[in-house]
Amino acid sequence: GQQLVTCVANSESPKGLWQIRNGSDEPFCEAGWPVKCGQKIRLTHLQTGSNLHTHGVRSPLSNQHEVTGFGQDGEGDSGDDWIVECSSGGYRSKTHLNRDEPFMLKSGATGRYLGASSTVKFNEQNCGRGCPILNQLEVFGRNRLDDYSHWRIELGVHLTK
Repeated sequence: GQQLVTCVANSESPKGLWQIRNGSDEPFCEAGWPVKCGQKIRLTHLQTGSNLHTHGVRSPLSNQHEVTGFGQDGEGDSGDDWIVECSSGGYRSKTHLNRDEPFMLKSGATGRYLGASSTVKFNEQNCGRGCPILNQLEVFGRNRLDDYSHWRIELGVHLTK
């Protein structure tokens, strides 16, 4: 089954760790190689093994597109493919995704941008008492590019011999 994807603002929890993989119909991507702006990728959640996925189903709080975990170990469908869009910082144009620099993810299937906002979070009124995702932000597919659709890579180490 699919699981709703949420996030916590400014968290370094291991629950927020995702592995970058090559998108469907993309050439094999060696681990540790730079990710190019415009490249199609898949993000696989390290704890569950499911892929970041979106489709035309309405999200529960903001009524945008729902984002879920789908598939297993990189296998899934076209709803798991995301296009990396790099934010142009200052005067230099970017060619690759860089740690601590903003980027956006656009769904290859729906054209929606991955987004989240601190104004759209799960609370006791919309989720109930004892809600396992209490105070977590809803992640959604947004129809436009704005501040809600900017993301950053903060953690991650690739070790080789």
